Amino acid sequence: MSSLRYTAASIARIVDGEIQDSGNRDQEIRELLIDSRRLTHPDRSMFIALVSDRNDGHRYIPELVERGVRCFLVSSGQWAVGSWQLAVGSNRHPAASVQDPGSSIHDPLFIVVPDTLAALQKLAAHHRQQFTYPVIGITGSNGKTIVKEWLYQLLSPGMDIVRSPKSYNSQIGVPLSVWNMDARNDLAIIEAGISEPGEMERLEQVIKPTVGIFTTIGPAHDVHFKNKAEKVDEKLKLFRDADILIYRSDYPIITERLDASADYRNLNRFTWGSRENDNLKITAIHKEGEHTVIKGICEGEIREITIPFTDDASIENAIHCWALIQLGIPHSSLNRFAGLSPIAMRLELKDAINNCSLINDSYNADINSLGIALDFLARQKQHSKRTVILSDILQTGRSGEELYAEVAGIIGSRKINRIIGIGKEISQFQHRFTMHTEFFPTTEEFLAHFPLSSFRDETILLKGSRVFGFERISQALQQKAHETVLEINLDALVHNLNYFRAKLKPEVQTMAMVKAFSYGSGSFEIANLLQFHQVDCLAVAYADEGVELRKAGITMPIMVMSPEEQSLDTLLAWNLEPEIYSFRILQMLAEAMTRSDLPLHQDVRIHVKLDTGMHRLGFCEPDLEKLSALLKQNPRLNVRSVFSHLAASEDPAQDAFTGEQFTRFLKMSDAVTSRLDYPVKMHILNSAGISRFPEMQLNMVRLGIGLYGIGYNPEEQQKLRNVSRLRTVITQIKKVKQGETVGYNRRGVAEKNTVIAVVPVGYADGLDRRLGNGTGVMFVNGKPAPIMGNVCMDLCMLDITSIVEGGMKVEEGNEVVVFGEDYPVTSLSAILHTIPYEIMTGISRRVKRIYYHE
Repeated sequence: MSSLRYTAASIARIVDGEIQDSGNRDQEIRELLIDSRRLTHPDRSMFIALVSDRNDGHRYIPELVERGVRCFLVSSGQWAVGSWQLAVGSNRHPAASVQDPGSSIHDPLFIVVPDTLAALQKLAAHHRQQFTYPVIGITGSNGKTIVKEWLYQLLSPGMDIVRSPKSYNSQIGVPLSVWNMDARNDLAIIEAGISEPGEMERLEQVIKPTVGIFTTIGPAHDVHFKNKAEKVDEKLKLFRDADILIYRSDYPIITERLDASADYRNLNRFTWGSRENDNLKITAIHKEGEHTVIKGICEGEIREITIPFTDDASIENAIHCWALIQLGIPHSSLNRFAGLSPIAMRLELKDAINNCSLINDSYNADINSLGIALDFLARQKQHSKRTVILSDILQTGRSGEELYAEVAGIIGSRKINRIIGIGKEISQFQHRFTMHTEFFPTTEEFLAHFPLSSFRDETILLKGSRVFGFERISQALQQKAHETVLEINLDALVHNLNYFRAKLKPEVQTMAMVKAFSYGSGSFEIANLLQFHQVDCLAVAYADEGVELRKAGITMPIMVMSPEEQSLDTLLAWNLEPEIYSFRILQMLAEAMTRSDLPLHQDVRIHVKLDTGMHRLGFCEPDLEKLSALLKQNPRLNVRSVFSHLAASEDPAQDAFTGEQFTRFLKMSDAVTSRLDYPVKMHILNSAGISRFPEMQLNMVRLGIGLYGIGYNPEEQQKLRNVSRLRTVITQIKKVKQGETVGYNRRGVAEKNTVIAVVPVGYADGLDRRLGNGTGVMFVNGKPAPIMGNVCMDLCMLDITSIVEGGMKVEEGNEVVVFGEDYPVTSLSAILHTIPYEIMTGISRRVKRIYYHE
């Protein structure tokens, strides 16, 4: 949010836009809105209608007009003057009146530009030029966010710093980050990420860094560049006008590409590494327990820092920060490195006590990240009651009165029921909060005096600065479960959704499959995310799955694919839509409608299943005359869709049969829909079909296993993101002598003196017994460890001998990965000669699910 004064008219001049319609040109704009679902202050917001392959922001303008937004940045190729009036119609803002000459202040105003994204970047670039304080720009393949956050920890005690929220480093995220720059700041830290050529030049115009940090150069996004040199060249464009660039000399390609271009002739360089001519020469790295001491020479002086981490990535990130501080940043201190805290790169959603849900963001508290966390809280519909537990917001450089007035306003706009403030400063300003409040001076006081059992049937956001130790609150609130956990990456799932959406024609709708506990990922949490991202319809297997979603706040259409006689009354009561595949189920539904309490004028939506060759469920061609007659006889039955299943959409060898199925489906569906006097959706494509048969999209598709990160071939697999990660921990480590046996039936025999790790995951958790006796492996500290002996119900044993003999330290409590990013579920299913569906749906519900948002 900008504190500089911008009006609709001044923004139009900055972006070279044309103002259309009669709205208020003097309206002050403080907030830039790109997502209609995150509107909080319509009176001071400008909505930017961005256009992408998968969405068009112009679709949401009529809704936002009704909600009070009066300034819009639109694309000339996507928006027609007066369109909002046609869409809003009689629901136009009640204060507006055509006869009232003063009514124009209530009408919306449209700033029309050729490209709304380019205009957003141009506005942010203009805003950036209003400030003369230093701007640190960070890019690289890895470590950008960590370096940014650690610099904030190191420098903020003496400086007012604005920085990119979370990982806002994209073509959209960067301008939104720069928009937060303010005159009261002393320093800005902005990160920039790219994925293909041509992107960094646009970001450089927005950021205009005075100091640059190039963190690492790795394989990320290699597919979009000819070679590593081209990728480095693209990233270096961020620093064309910078005063100085910091980078590690052990990446010689950075030096080579700098030397190869005249653009960087005047760019000063500060290098660190092991070379004699480095500005900061690293002379020693000593890992001591949980700390690392790093020694170096700078300007002829021997210096050192101590960090509370021992992994190589953290050491590299810390030295980047050290190099920047060696430039003489005011108020910095090398002593602060010992107090660096881990950076929580994600928001986690977990089950909590008394049927609560817990959102854990307990390592960081600032204004920008508070807004992001509150947005995530607002998406959760499982409980109507929402509570925020918030600590003091530290080191802002602002007066407490001003700071907590803004915090109270942000929280108040999000419909929060209760706030629990922890900290002496926030407690001083409790009068600013208008909802139900409780305040405590310390975390210890809260834990000692607040009755945790009073939390019930609500969603709780835990948001605190590291020093308040909110992890103790998290541990106290979490529902107790054993140490095997399935992590679900919600951002990865959205990426996959958008990957398939980008393949669809604009008018084609999407039905998402959330049956079988969302392929093991968790029904409500996934359904809630899909509802937020405006999927058109959900599909479950049985009515009780649909009822569970309805109880949790899912309001979108839900198709039940296997309706049962005993569940039809429940299905009607909860507004679920049955798949009708036989005359028997159709007759039972008609009987249930007769005895239900539904009003006689209320339709019942159904989905008609046709058998086009798979020969599982569905009406066959000879049934269609009778079916059409029955549908005509019962006008309360509203056919929402007619559909069929392809038997082998992923198999090129069966494409001829797939074509026959599609031809048969068109003929059979026409026999049904032509007798109806209203439009009916038709769908036959599944995930593989969406990719392979674009000509068969019709007006709806069904997205299933692809949503969860499983592609139909290796090429598509590379474009999808892994969604699930099953992890556990080492419960016990023991030594087994040569000749001794391990596990039931003595199947695991130690061929030499062996070290085994016992982990708490077994076939009751969904670990297939066929993986025992060396067939399967798990990963300990990134190294494969074979499963030794039979898989037990609750446990299994791993042979970690080679890992230990290789010099790697393995301890009880270390994490063990069953499958995840580097060892996907497809690899596991290949070993078992089965399909990923079986692995994913087999993970039992006793395995705790943790949902996270990066």
